[in-house]
Amino acid sequence: MAVTEPELHAAHAAFRREGRPGVVHTGRYRLRYSAWGDGPPVVFVHGMAGAADQFVMVRHRLAGRFTTVAYELPDGRTDGSALGRYTLRDYAADLIALLDHLGHRRVIVLGSSFGSLATLSAVAAYPDRFSAAVLQGGFARRPLAGPELWAAKLGRFLHGYFGDWPAIYRAISAGGNPALVRSVPPAVWAFFLRSGGKTACRAAALRGLTLARADLRPLLPAVRTPLLLVGGDRDELVPRWCEAEVEAGVSGARRVEIAGCGHYPQFTHPGPMAEAIGSFLAEADRPLNPGRDGP
Repeated sequence: MAVTEPELHAAHAAFRREGRPGVVHTGRYRLRYSAWGDGPPVVFVHGMAGAADQFVMVRHRLAGRFTTVAYELPDGRTDGSALGRYTLRDYAADLIALLDHLGHRRVIVLGSSFGSLATLSAVAAYPDRFSAAVLQGGFARRPLAGPELWAAKLGRFLHGYFGDWPAIYRAISAGGNPALVRSVPPAVWAFFLRSGGKTACRAAALRGLTLARADLRPLLPAVRTPLLLVGGDRDELVPRWCEAEVEAGVSGARRVEIAGCGHYPQFTHPGPMAEAIGSFLAEADRPLNPGRDGP
């Protein structure tokens, strides 16, 4: 199911009409979020070089059944965060602070790529707050190759945003995501670049270094939250073995693979991604009522 430009435009138009933005101070930073839709809450955690708006097409498809919430990770520039001192426990605690602010006792959480580390950390540390979890392009560890590690170390000293160097950012993005470039209309590719271009260079570098140190495999056997992994068969950023480690480590974990998809189904395959999420939650043998008055 190929994404189309009208789908993108319709999602943005609906969000402008119906999205409910907000800000909460977590004790570590001023967290900006948006809520959209009505029903059990699903919270989206974006990746290392991304922004909350990247999920707009998936959220549009879910808004009739769920209250979707997406928020910005700390960037160390505009939100008062001391990002250089951040740990995965801090990312997990920020998520809980958002849930407390919204009044949600239990939620469904989706972590994308780097966001999967924050998600796994939160699910392991606060199991009573999550009724289900989805990892998209997820992992418990993902070692950085030598050039990636050097880029992260050097990136700590860069000011500004990816979008400040459009030609370089476009070339790197195209080289790292050939499946995405080939499969989306020009407007969707431009949206991908705009969304990722809002990433602060230093923030991405520090997240990369956090990723390089992370190994959450010891936590996996204790995870009892129903877990779904959503992956693309052409993902060139997260090797298949990374997802396999999570599948093997979490009892009952299942995986859905999207054909012809790279690392970003929220851009290339929002329909199949939303369908996988909805089907997983509908089929799970538990009450789907994890909101304000949920169990």
